[in-house]
Amino acid sequence: MDKIKDTRTFMRITHRYLGYFLAGIMAVYAVSGVLLVYRDTDFLKQEKKYDRVIAKELSEKELGKELKIKGLEVEKTENGVLYFKQGTYNSVTGEAKYTKKELPFVLDKMTKLHKAQSKDTLSPLNTFFGVSLFFFVISSFWMFNPKTKAFKRGMIFTAAGLVVSVILLLAGR
Repeated sequence: MDKIKDTRTFMRITHRYLGYFLAGIMAVYAVSGVLLVYRDTDFLKQEKKYDRVIAKELSEKELGKELKIKGLEVEKTENGVLYFKQGTYNSVTGEAKYTKKELPFVLDKMTKLHKAQSKDTLSPLNTFFGVSLFFFVISSFWMFNPKTKAFKRGMIFTAAGLVVSVILLLAGR
């Protein structure tokens, strides 16, 4: 292992090996992040049919929540059967027949990385990844001698990246 002489050496060595360690995690986050950008489309999604018996006499809102269909709207009701875009629900028997477009299993699991909450089993991985990325930001400033042209140009690019990010954040909804 390399000898750590000072802060600069520590940052460079840690940055290097942490980078290698996180390469696989970053690949998964990159792919899942791109997929999440297109979550409002049917990109890579496959249609799955469901036939389930759920609670009886659910309201429209409760039905959408139970079936995990956002924005579920009942188009018509006949003889206790609610018809909606994705299927039907018999409020008397509790039988629901519907279709949903979902990502394949592995891709669906990957996108859940971004949606993890503190109570989820993935939360320690997300926290570790976020802290590691922040370390990458800080340690990158020790990659070059501050007196070099590369470092000074790097500071300009850092400032530009920060300004562009703030502008895009403020310009968003």
